[in-house]
Amino acid sequence: MKYKLNGHQNIYKIIDKKKLDIVNKSIEKAHGLPNECYNNQEYTKIERKKIFEEKWVVVGVASSIPNPGDVKPFDLLGIPLILLRTNKNKIKVYHNVCSHRGYKILQKKCKLKNVLRCPYHSWSYNLDGKLVSTPHLGGMNKHELKNFNKSLNNLKEVRSYIWLDLIMVNISNNEITFDKYIKPLKDRWSKFWPEKDQKLIRHSKDFGYFQLKVKCNWKFAIENYCESYHLPWVHPGLNSYSKISDHYHIQGLPNRFSGQGTTVYNPRLKGKNKLPSFPNWPREKNNIAEYISLFPNVMLAIHKDHYYAFWLEPINHELTIEHMEIYYVGNEAAFSKKFKNLRKQNLKLWQIVQKEDLNIIEGMQKGRNSPAYNGGNFSPVMDNPTHHFHKWVAKNLK
Repeated sequence: MKYKLNGHQNIYKIIDKKKLDIVNKSIEKAHGLPNECYNNQEYTKIERKKIFEEKWVVVGVASSIPNPGDVKPFDLLGIPLILLRTNKNKIKVYHNVCSHRGYKILQKKCKLKNVLRCPYHSWSYNLDGKLVSTPHLGGMNKHELKNFNKSLNNLKEVRSYIWLDLIMVNISNNEITFDKYIKPLKDRWSKFWPEKDQKLIRHSKDFGYFQLKVKCNWKFAIENYCESYHLPWVHPGLNSYSKISDHYHIQGLPNRFSGQGTTVYNPRLKGKNKLPSFPNWPREKNNIAEYISLFPNVMLAIHKDHYYAFWLEPINHELTIEHMEIYYVGNEAAFSKKFKNLRKQNLKLWQIVQKEDLNIIEGMQKGRNSPAYNGGNFSPVMDNPTHHFHKWVAKNLK
């Protein structure tokens, strides 16, 4: 499904072209994204179209619907979607709208036996999205109509892909295949984390998830996460053993991700046990961990003993829900009592770190109301990952 939008005409009605052009200059001369990209509702409509419909975007995790028949709704900036696991154990994503009168079919997470029924007129769809029941379509007790083709009125499926448990969607079906899209990051991480190790990840059921509601635009979370410049002042505890000087920048090319890495990862978890490590993680890289913002809306981290996906659910231009999903190496690490205390400590550690960022990113949202702010300046040495992200946004708005 493709949509036509005159991007130039629409975006330049809201933002002066010069403001976007200057974002793409060299980091020494560039300014950041203008205020309108954070506090303008009309701009957000364009961003929804150009970024959240046209790019590969995270809308949830497969482990949140673990069994056949599990189904949950998700709204992507107002676009109603259905996340569903079929009887063949395959994840599918559909537009959450009945083909009859446009009712939003699914209202809450549930388990289905065979069909998804619209509450309005009871039109029903099976787990493969096929329209299977149209009560009284041709009049009382006449459930078929000669010239009505059910197969043309199935649920509309959204292009999707599952990667590292993430449910990725490309609503407009215009992006390159996800395999090609993610290849630069997969190639980078293959030296730490071959695919056979990635298959070992298990989502912890007891201490594997938390969420934060943040009164700011989703972009602030991404641009803050991908740089280490702020560590000494915002994360003093973390900086005490993983200093700013222990970090390096990551700028993925082609420009789809950016981030940072540390050379001193050494988790301070108390207890006689240690979390199992990925079996093929190189010994000489045991103290390396990497933190990547995969554009537009997920922040990833790989360590020798766990992986997490910190993904963003934009509600509007000034409200975001952050979802933290934590994974361990194998069933015992993720589910057993033996490692329960370590999982609990690790969850608490990441809660502390992520909560320390809240005042910062909410403060930037408030600051963007200043007409004196020009989008900001970048340190040519410390801000490369953030500039990378700003350029990606500006390029895709045009």
